[in-house]
Amino acid sequence: MHLRKRILVTGGAGFLGSHLCERLLKDGHEVICVDNFFTGTKANIQPLLANPYLEVLRHDITFPLYVEVDEIYNLACPASPIHYQHDPVQTTKTSVHGAINMLGLAKRLKAKILQASTSEVYGDPKIHPQPESYWGNVNPIGFRSCYDEGKRCAETLFFDYHRQHRLRIKVARIFNTYGPRMHPNDGRVVSNFIVQALSGKDITVFGDGSQSRSFCYVDDMIESFIRLMDSPDDLTGPVNLGNPGEFTILELAQKIIGLTKSKSRIVFKPLPQDDPIQRQPDITLAREKLGWEPKIGLEEGLKQTIIYFENL
Repeated sequence: MHLRKRILVTGGAGFLGSHLCERLLKDGHEVICVDNFFTGTKANIQPLLANPYLEVLRHDITFPLYVEVDEIYNLACPASPIHYQHDPVQTTKTSVHGAINMLGLAKRLKAKILQASTSEVYGDPKIHPQPESYWGNVNPIGFRSCYDEGKRCAETLFFDYHRQHRLRIKVARIFNTYGPRMHPNDGRVVSNFIVQALSGKDITVFGDGSQSRSFCYVDDMIESFIRLMDSPDDLTGPVNLGNPGEFTILELAQKIIGLTKSKSRIVFKPLPQDDPIQRQPDITLAREKLGWEPKIGLEEGLKQTIIYFENL
């Protein structure tokens, strides 16, 4: 007999959140999707609304939430520079107050809680690829700090609740993820390039395009969340989750032009402040402890993502 759990997903109408809600429902659980719809959209969860085991709450997690659940996935926070820099104070509040509220809820319910942290905790890394033991190189007063430092502080809170209240925690450090339901104007490189290529506009590459990123397809990422949540309690993390395959931004632009058969030209613009030069996860821990590694290659994932944007 399958045990049906009640699971809270904050940021459940966002890009990753909606995919996670979908997967948890498919696995036979009851899901409470909480979102304030600042960057999440109703369209993302539209296909799930017919499921009687889904409940949707419009709520901002910077305010306390009173529900009864078995597990919590804390994904709420704008995650693209355009969105998190739009209201930086609110971004920090979502990461810090939001973490305090969700940890308080988990403490009261004795529930297991997973924090969606980020590779941004490493800042502009001086070590490559980045292992979990690396403390990072972060500017505390820059344009990206609201997100980077907010997420770092959330990690601090999670570990303090774990030590002080014996809370069962999981901290996932998420590297670049892409796929259907990405926000078309979130300023992220994959969605930017695809939208530009499909509309025949110039593809804008910042710097000379030699900076590298690692791109993980959304289905692979969701699988890693489930495995981390279901892992033994002594595996608190942080655990790097992402695809270690590394591509330059220029390679990505050329791949997308090829796959969309676009006539777009590539144009170069100056690099923004604090933009990391390299990002690549060391996923040794995830491989060893979760038996997880990405299965979906960049080309296959981009094809699925392009189909989604063509249909928008």
